Amino acid sequence: MTIVQKISKYVLIILKYFSLVFFSFVAVLPIVSVCITAFKTDVEYQQTNVMTLPESWLNFTNFTQAFIKANMGRAFLNSTIILICTLVASVLIGTQLAYVLDRFKFPGNGLIRSLFLFASLLPGVAMQVSVYEIMWKLHFINFLPGYIILMCGTDVISIYIYIQFFENIDFSLDESAIMDGASYFTIFYRILLPLLKPAIVTSCILKGVGTYNEYYMANLYLQDKKKLATVATSLYTFVGPLGSKYNLICAGVIISLLPALIVFITCQKQIYSGLTAGAVKG
Repeated sequence: MTIVQKISKYVLIILKYFSLVFFSFVAVLPIVSVCITAFKTDVEYQQTNVMTLPESWLNFTNFTQAFIKANMGRAFLNSTIILICTLVASVLIGTQLAYVLDRFKFPGNGLIRSLFLFASLLPGVAMQVSVYEIMWKLHFINFLPGYIILMCGTDVISIYIYIQFFENIDFSLDESAIMDGASYFTIFYRILLPLLKPAIVTSCILKGVGTYNEYYMANLYLQDKKKLATVATSLYTFVGPLGSKYNLICAGVIISLLPALIVFITCQKQIYSGLTAGAVKG
């Protein structure tokens, strides 16, 4: 190896680690700024910059005020109900639809898949006029079950994730179960659905994050902010024409991140591990 090659090798290594450190710093910087601002008083926030450390790290007044004034208890309850109902419904609908599209070949199967792909290309905001009219005629405005029904629409990405996992499961499992007298519902619920746990976890993460952080539709269809506020809309309590209290907003952001952090720490083994290995042998 020549000197030029050695220099090039070390330069590439330095650039690689520098880029990793730099982008990690860029990703962590907003979180650090939020944590610092959340512990500042109103006077500290107005007189210092965002990276100046607070005088006391034991000042939890902002957290209590954010939780009480933004009515985050009610917001957490509403968001939990919406999240659980949406995930359960989307998993049931998405897995059954993927099962039918993958296991049954019928006229129009390819057309339905193409239509789902075409639907993913349409921006959701562009269809809100017609969606709002439908919600208004069904009296689903300011109606929590109506908003849950709206959010239960299965994502196209989740459907393709389920289809991909079904394609990796050998059809011999279905044939063996049919020979033993099992119905299609038994095959789906007893055999195939348990094997879809990695796909379900992935889909729930994508759908759950989007549902939990949804602001636009929650603000549009749940207009009663006292009774029907979600976690995302409750943080805008401190935003107004006379100014924004970003120290309280940052405290509310940290409070809203805690449930997601707890779920991630609890379920990280299921998130990272694959459960379909060894499902089909021979």
